[in-house]
Parts: sequence; C-alpha cells; structure tokens
Amino acid sequence: MKLKKSKSLSAIIFSLALSVPLVAQATVVEVRTVLGDFQINLFDETTPETVENFLEYVNSGAYANNVVHRTQPGFIMQAGGFAFSNTFPPGAVQAGPPVVNEPILSNVRGTVAMAKVGGNPNSATSQWFVSVNNNASNLDAQNGGFTVFGQVLGNGMDVVDAIVATPIFNFGGALTTIPLRNYSAADASAGTVPTDNNLVLITDIVVVDAAVLTNPNLNPARNTSGDSGGGSGDDGDSGGSTGILLVSLLAAIGIGRRFKRA
Repeated sequence: MKLKKSKSLSAIIFSLALSVPLVAQATVVEVRTVLGDFQINLFDETTPETVENFLEYVNSGAYANNVVHRTQPGFIMQAGGFAFSNTFPPGAVQAGPPVVNEPILSNVRGTVAMAKVGGNPNSATSQWFVSVNNNASNLDAQNGGFTVFGQVLGNGMDVVDAIVATPIFNFGGALTTIPLRNYSAADASAGTVPTDNNLVLITDIVVVDAAVLTNPNLNPARNTSGDSGGGSGDDGDSGGSTGILLVSLLAAIGIGRRFKRA
C-alpha cells in the first residue's frame, strides 16, 4: 500500500511540474557586432551551469573581437570559437573545462544554445549559436540535446538575420560557411585574404542587466525530446517557481523525502 501511494503521489507531482511554466530568471547581455547590437536574456535559474560558464567567458573578455565563423540560412548563426587579431584565419579562443549538458529548453527560433563535439553531450566550452529557425525537431534530441541557455530579446533577431544573410565563403576547417562583408567570389578566386573589414566581428559581449528577474514575462518552451533532465544525472528540476511549488507540495503532505539538486 505504501509503495502504491508513493507511485500515485509521484505521478501527481510530475503532472503538476509539467503544467507550471518555466520562469525566465535572467541576466541580460548585449552582443555588440559590426552589423548592429542585440541583447540576450540568459536563463540563470533554468540552466545555471551553462550560464555561469558563458559569463566566465564574457567577464574574461574572451569574446572581444570574436568572429561569427559559421552561418547557415534557415538554421543557425555560430560564434564564440575564434578571435581576430589582424591575421587570417583567426585564432582559436582558449577554451576552459567543458560544461555539463542541461537540455531543459527547446531550440526554437531566437534561442541561444551551446555548440559541442559530436557524440559527447557534455563537451560545450566557448562556442554558442543562435537558432534562426525552429530547430526543435533536430536539436532537442541530437547528441543528448543542445542546451538552450538564452533568448534574443526585442528586435534583436533583425540583427541576427542580417548577419545570416551575409554571403558565405569556404576557407576549410571550421570556416566552411564563414560570412564575409564586402568580399566577392572574385576576391576568393584571387586569393585575397579577408581582413577585419570583411569579417562579421563581435566587438564585445557585456552584461547590461544583472538582475535575477530581468524579463519574468518570458515563457521559454521546454525541450521536446521528452527527457529534460540535466547531463549530470539530476532530477530535471530547473529551479524557479516549479521547484518552489514542488517543495511546498511535499512539505504540505508530510513527505520526508529529500530531493538533491545537481
């Protein structure tokens, strides 16, 4: 009887958790590019490990003179891996330890997620991308699910779309679809080396609002794969109001079980 009651209670709690929208508790950063600026609402409470990792790169200045090194129309805009210092190809950003995967949210248009090594869900370091399309059916489950840790605010996607519309060129390696301004097929055929006047540069990424409830009205969609648990083996609780509700429910019914958060 006790076991049966416990299963029933777990089902009720799980159903209630799914019915409560995720709260977008957030820091806001501004991505400053040569084609315009846009802001990103970071999901501090929902994907804390990933946000902390991203902000470490931001605060260290690792994203200054960063290169948008990959764009694919209808798919993504990617950056975070390479910095320009007057030579081409640009040098790699010094990467820190990989961060644990947190596939809680869905990769819909306007979301910002971490790039990682194929076949290794917990391999994200400095590279990130913006989805310019609804990529949920592809990216929510692929390689353990790609961790969405932010969302572009306001009309910021106009800037992202302009970057993605920039002509792309193939320089091999990680630069097979690099966007270049004021650069033509004739330049490529002639072997003209791109400069800072051609690259789509992110001059810097800075924190513009560190409040914990910067944009509480955002309602990010959950990962569609059906498995929104973190890569570290946690219980999938994303924090915010959902976690508070579950704790309150358990306390009210006198359950002595402890829930451990990763």
